[in-house]
Amino acid sequence: MKKTMLFALSLILAFAAPICAQAQKAAKLVIAGRDGDYGNAMQVAVDAYKVAHPEVTIELLKLSGDDIYQKTVIDLKTGSGSYDLILIDDPKAMQFQKAGWLEDLGPLYKKAGQKVDPDFIASAMDLCRFPNGASGKLYGLPFVGNVSLFAYRQDLFKKYGLGDPRTWTDVLTAAKKISAGEGEAASAVVFRGVKGNPIVTAYLPIFWAFGGEILDKSGKPTLDSPAGMKAISYFLELAKYAPKGTPMNNTAQVRDTLLAGGAAIAPEVWPAWLGAMEDPSKSKVAGLVKVAKHPGEVTKSASMIGIWHIAIPAASRSKQAAFDFLQFVTSKEIQKKMSVEVGLPPSRSSIYDDPEILKLRPWYPAIRDALANGKARPRTLYWAEIENTLGGYLQQALIGEKTGEAALREANQKIAEAIK
Repeated sequence: MKKTMLFALSLILAFAAPICAQAQKAAKLVIAGRDGDYGNAMQVAVDAYKVAHPEVTIELLKLSGDDIYQKTVIDLKTGSGSYDLILIDDPKAMQFQKAGWLEDLGPLYKKAGQKVDPDFIASAMDLCRFPNGASGKLYGLPFVGNVSLFAYRQDLFKKYGLGDPRTWTDVLTAAKKISAGEGEAASAVVFRGVKGNPIVTAYLPIFWAFGGEILDKSGKPTLDSPAGMKAISYFLELAKYAPKGTPMNNTAQVRDTLLAGGAAIAPEVWPAWLGAMEDPSKSKVAGLVKVAKHPGEVTKSASMIGIWHIAIPAASRSKQAAFDFLQFVTSKEIQKKMSVEVGLPPSRSSIYDDPEILKLRPWYPAIRDALANGKARPRTLYWAEIENTLGGYLQQALIGEKTGEAALREANQKIAEAIK
């Protein structure tokens, strides 16, 4: 045991040394982090960093999604400098980047004589720049390679002579056939139908695959375009093969249904759910579920990218130490460590090829494929208003209060008014 601990300590020190050469002075870092698995993963990184750098004191705040947004916005607006590193949910990143609240990492890399490691997944890195893309200034690094995924029961697809679904048309064909054959034994489809973020997240990969766009190039909403109308019609047709309680389904209900073997197709699953799904002590379908990027239709697959950025506020009083920790937590070694110990999907491509990781998490290639082919939510300061409005109208269509076409038209009008 003692030898194992010494080996682990020497390993941490070995890979920390090249990264952390800049941060040898005593410093205190305050990290505005998330709760849940993200908080547990960050704690792994913090503990490892403190072993390598006992001279640095770290206070890790584990906040809910709403709290971290509200607290960091207030602090960054006032320039108080309470935080040295913050996590940012991707659709909110533009607000922080555009306002000048974040430190440009370019000069810090230059001072350290370093360049950004090309091992980071390109689609995730592009979102950390502003303007987005390879030529934008870098205002953070991807903390996690999160992305929505598509899942289906291979045993049921085989039972009914169905091939792998490449298009959403294939999915609907499968849903009809499985529903007719399984009856009450298993629902053909299960997804989140609660208004707001849950139903929007379930809907977007379908909407995008049918050629829909939330905003046009001028920033005007286009939810009710001909492509959007086809997407909502399809979405409501697919929903006929979902449980009656779908409008009230949230994460727990969908995940529990999948674990119990109660559904054949899930248009939306997340990496955090997959460990339990492959654990025979928790899942009745371990080894039977295939996870993949979403099907295409008019356009290619469009899985929704859900990364979180880690960034340094411009008002931080410990920028050099913060940059040092930023490189540490996004290093290959620590990204792997967080994946092994907590299951955090990494933001580095090479980890998805790591034999140890693939043995533990055989679904990882699907995550990288979905990230590479994924689509980000629109870069707008009004995403919260768009998501809440669209989510409300989608649920009304799902429960039959409005037709799909009326729901999209009214949602589009309300959003247009809100973002004038």
